[in-house]
Parts: sequence; C-alpha cells; structure tokens
Amino acid sequence: MTVERLLLSGDDAVALATLHAGVRLGTGYPGTPSTEILETFDQLGGRAQWSPNEKVALEVGLGSAFAGARTIVTMKHVGLNVAADPLFTAAYTDVEGGLLVISADDPGMASSQNEQDNRHYARAAALPMLEPVDSQQAYDFTWLGLELSERWKIPVILRLTTRICHAKTVVRPRPALQTLPEPHFERDVPARVMIPAYAKPAHLRLRQKLAEIAAWNEAEGPFQIHEGDGQLGIIATGIGAMHAREAAPGASHLSFGLTYPLPIARIRAFTDRVERLVVIEEGDPVLVDSLRAAGLPAEGKPEMYRFGELNVERVRRILANDTSPEPVPPKGKPPELCQGCSHRGVFETLRDLNCIVSGDIGCYTLGVLPPFSAMDTCVCMGASIGVGLGMRHVLPEDQARRVVSVIGDSTFVHSGLTGLAEMVYNPPPTGHLVLILDNGTTAMTGQQEHPGTGRLLDHSATNLLNFEETARAMGIQNVHVMDTTSLKDDALRELITDLLAKNETSLIVTRQPCVLAAPKIRLYEKANAEQQATTCAADLVD
Repeated sequence: MTVERLLLSGDDAVALATLHAGVRLGTGYPGTPSTEILETFDQLGGRAQWSPNEKVALEVGLGSAFAGARTIVTMKHVGLNVAADPLFTAAYTDVEGGLLVISADDPGMASSQNEQDNRHYARAAALPMLEPVDSQQAYDFTWLGLELSERWKIPVILRLTTRICHAKTVVRPRPALQTLPEPHFERDVPARVMIPAYAKPAHLRLRQKLAEIAAWNEAEGPFQIHEGDGQLGIIATGIGAMHAREAAPGASHLSFGLTYPLPIARIRAFTDRVERLVVIEEGDPVLVDSLRAAGLPAEGKPEMYRFGELNVERVRRILANDTSPEPVPPKGKPPELCQGCSHRGVFETLRDLNCIVSGDIGCYTLGVLPPFSAMDTCVCMGASIGVGLGMRHVLPEDQARRVVSVIGDSTFVHSGLTGLAEMVYNPPPTGHLVLILDNGTTAMTGQQEHPGTGRLLDHSATNLLNFEETARAMGIQNVHVMDTTSLKDDALRELITDLLAKNETSLIVTRQPCVLAAPKIRLYEKANAEQQATTCAADLVD
C-alpha cells in the first residue's frame, strides 16, 4: 500500500494530527509562530476558536478535557506566562480527554519581546514535555501527547520553536481515528476541586504520575541513536538535533522526544560509549544542567551561543569551542508602520505634543521608530495602562500630565480591561488618558479576529464587545470615539490637549480599519450580511 507523503510546516503538521487524532476543540490566542495551527485546523474542518487571551483559552480547554474531549490549546512562548495561573493547578487535576498545551518559542526574537525558554515550565509546573525535531515528529508527538495525557490524566506540553513551526519537511500521516468516545461529565470532586484538602493528595498523585512517565520514557519513549566513531557524542533536542547531525555526521548522536522527565538511564548508557559528550540546545542550558546534576560529564555551549537561533555553522563553532566574534549579518530594511496606516496620525500627534507614551504589544509598537519616535515604554500585553498609571502617580505634575497610554484593540481585550479597572479604582491626582487604537483586527500576527471585531476565527458573525460602552460602564469619566478616516488635522490634537489638562480619567478610541485588512473586512461583512438576510428570509418562510 502506498503511504501518503505530504510536505508540511510544523504548524500544519500539528493541525493535521489534531484533526486525525479526533480533537474536538482547539482554543488559543494568535501569536507568532503558533498562529497557523488553529487557522489550519479550522480550514481542515476542525472546531477552532480564538479566546480573549491565553489564560481564558487554557481554562476553556481544561473544561473541554474535563468533559472527556480531546483538546489542544495554542499560544506563543510569552502567552504561556499569561496561562501560567491555570497551568500550574491544572497539573494537579485529572483530565479525562487528552489536553495538549502547545507553546511555540521564539529563539532570536523574530517577532517577540523576549526569547524565554519555556522548557523551564515543564519542571516548574511538573508537566511532561515533548519536543519535535521536524514536521514528522510534530505530527507524531501531537498524537503521542494526547495519548500520554489520557493515559495519565495529565496535561502535556508540546514545545515548538520558530524553525520547527515554519520549516517544511516530509510527513507521512497515519489513518485518522474513525470513532471516539462521546464527551460526558462524571463528577470527581477530589480530582478537580483544588481546595487544600484535595490539592495536597493531588500533589502526591502528580509526583507519582511523573515517576511513572519517567519509567515509561526509559522503557519506550521516543528515542533516536545514530552510532558514530565513539570519539564525539552529541545529545541534542528540537531543531538543534537536525543542525548537529549535519554539522558532525561522523559523531554519535542521541535525541529524544520526551524531554521532561528525562530518560537519564538511557542517556547514561549512551554517555558511557563516547569519549566526549556535548549538548546542543537552543536557549538556556536546561538540558546540560540537568545532565550535570545527574553526574554526567556533559559539555555545554559557550555563553555567546545562548542568544539567538542555532544553525549548522554555529553548531560547528560550538563543537570547536570557537568563541571568536561571529560574522555580523548584513543589515536589513528596518520595519515601519505601513504607508496609509491609521496609527501614523496618532503617533505624529503624540510626538508633536511631546507626550510620554506608555506603549504596548502590536504593530503600533513601531511608533517607537523614526520619524515618530513616540513611545517610551513597552513591556508586555496590556502593560501600557498600568505602567502609565504608575508614572502618573509619582512624576512631578508637569511630567505626569504628559503621560499617555496607547494600546491596540486586540491587546485591550487581551489584557487591557483590568488596567481600566485599576484606573477607575486608583485614579492618579492628575487623572490619566488611554488611547485604544482600533484597527479592526489582530494585525501583527496576520489579521486574526478578536472579541472587538464581531467575527469568529472563521470570520463568521458573532457578538461584538463595544469598547466605549464597556469603558463608560466601568466608570471612565470621559469617553470619546474618533473615526480617523475622516478626521480633521487638528481635531485629535485638540482633544488630547483638552483631556491631558483634566484631573479625570479619559479614554479615546481611534477607529479606522487596518489598511491591509480593510478589503478582507469588507468581504467578511458583506458575506455575513448576506448570510443574515438569507437566515431572516428562511425564518419568515417558516
């Protein structure tokens, strides 16, 4: 029988495995390099939905798994910080359906504010972690993660990286599941209600689960050995394993898929067969530190290779212990706000008014660059409001009145609502001004939907979260909406100047569709209007 061969990115391979493995629900928040997983799953016919943020996505996913449904939750690496609250306690619970938490790390920060290494989360949360080396393993480990999750009733983390997510390799899929148990709920209070009386024995159960998973990993976990000359042995995981095989084809190579808990005995047996042992890993020295703690004579990489992505040439340098300066890559074209971007006029105004701008995560973060140079802080999703309030509280009045918080529409839904609550609850003496730059999409990650667009992941119509009405209901004293498509040149400047002079809480929503997304938005709205008209006509006939 001919086996189907497909050329897939890691993200698409995960999405296909999700469909084949019978996942009933995929939740997440868009973030490069993870975004395409749910989009592809939806296109393949799966049920996928964007949540307001990663914490909510994981909580929805956890409920689905409690009900016995196989579920995936997707996010980029910094998104796992947002989801950490439910993640750590979910580890104590028993899930009925498989629950796979997919974290896509971004070594080198191609599109992120940091390059944190989420392997630390596996140990910290006490959850098993799988790391594929290519798209085939991304497909296989999606199946495996769901199976391990159901066997031990524990969430499993699938850690991808940018290169795994976006590089394409051959995938040979397995037959899709034809039947799955129907979701159902069975009460199990001690396993799901984490009050101290139940959480204490749950923690003991969690450690027992990890011990059993470690034993399984030693006996039959995913493991690859390529025997070499015995002089050099390389242990590598993730994309580093592929680079190492190309950089040193004559060496002995060991890679394994379940990277927490580690198969220490199998690693020790490999170590005994080589003269020199080197660990190749992107990011932090997580694996090499673990091996050294186990008493294994493992060499790590020099500190300079902790930063950025690895490639074949960098691995060769690591093996040669070469710490000479690396070639400086040629400078590319600096990023900039698109010509015709609705944010341009806002940042020109803030620059000309000499505002102190507390910024946020999104394409509008490019307002920090010339010719605008109109952003002074940017930390994480939603931080603009809190950071701006903090400055307002302590700065001298002449500086405090210049502080403005700027946040995008998707980011506001993600983490800005609690900032507004803080502004109402603890208003600075000089008041504060927040600008929501509403361009009708999650533009930075590829024009995805969010609760403020009134459209679902598949762009069909749904309920819309109205920012200005929400702000008024929360108690913001001055709320203004400005359509910047027909805005007079000085109208925004005059409004900002007026609100900065008040000792009151203020919000301005500037509204204009993203110039790249606008044609698509018009198509979505037209299709949804036609669908609504068809539905209404059918209702009248009935």
